[in-house]
Amino acid sequence: MKKIAFLFPGQGSQMIGMGRDVAEHYPAARHVFDEADEALRFPLTQLCWSGPDDRLKMTEVTQPAILTASIAALRVLEQHGVQPSFCAGHSLGEYSAHVAAGTITFPDAVRTVRNRGRYMQDAVPPGEGAMAAVLGLKQADVEQVCAEIARQSGLVLSAANINAPEQIVISGAKRAVDEAMPVLKQRGAKRVIALAVSAPFHCALMQPARERLAVELKALEFKAPRVPVVTNVDAVATGSAGEARQSLIEQVTAPVLWVQVIERLIAERVELFIEVGPGKVLCGLLRQIDRAQSCLQVEDEASLQKTLEALSVSGARA
Repeated sequence: MKKIAFLFPGQGSQMIGMGRDVAEHYPAARHVFDEADEALRFPLTQLCWSGPDDRLKMTEVTQPAILTASIAALRVLEQHGVQPSFCAGHSLGEYSAHVAAGTITFPDAVRTVRNRGRYMQDAVPPGEGAMAAVLGLKQADVEQVCAEIARQSGLVLSAANINAPEQIVISGAKRAVDEAMPVLKQRGAKRVIALAVSAPFHCALMQPARERLAVELKALEFKAPRVPVVTNVDAVATGSAGEARQSLIEQVTAPVLWVQVIERLIAERVELFIEVGPGKVLCGLLRQIDRAQSCLQVEDEASLQKTLEALSVSGARA
């Protein structure tokens, strides 16, 4: 039987209506949304399904919303007997991965990521931080420019997301990001795109958020993952509760090593990837990392049935 890895999306994959279709078809998925509303004590389901968009894009809403939609899709896959050999998630998605692996409970996770979003939002005053996507330039070249600008300016600037071999996101003080953008183009980047984000995630400016979140995570019960979760911070397949907790603490200020995560999963002989949750961002990144890999996706009834059919044909279904 083929080894399957479940991949869980992070912030940016949100959309109005996410999770509604599977919830209308499957009571197990609907129960996840009910659990989220109860745990958070506000109508997250309504925001996921009806918006408004500006509210859904608020970091403290976006993060639990994506987590909830992802776990709703996960529960339906589980109901159909589909089980992973490994899990991984992009930034916020690592919480979904740990719920899937049984490391933390869903109610604990949804409350924690709501606070995580709030802490990250509060860490840097509005307008003082920024992020930009760098396309067509290798990681080492991007990191060299970041180091030069940071040294010259005395401001924080670093690579935040290693999404694909030539898709790197930088993060830091707004002035440093602004200074870096033309330099990166001069060094050969095909495009450098300022991102519409509410804070500079995954850089040293998030240290206040990391400290606040660490207190919360240390108070939560963690169990050893039932299946290994490959972490963002070091691309290691963690199997202990302590390692899982520490990786979630460190990822707030550390870069998301997504290329290395996928490379680790391939090295572990994963033969099929399934993106579980809203959007197809991670399947797209997988194609950029290694076009030979197969990626399915589950976010609604249509994509679920397509995935189940493909699993049956391939013999990978549990």
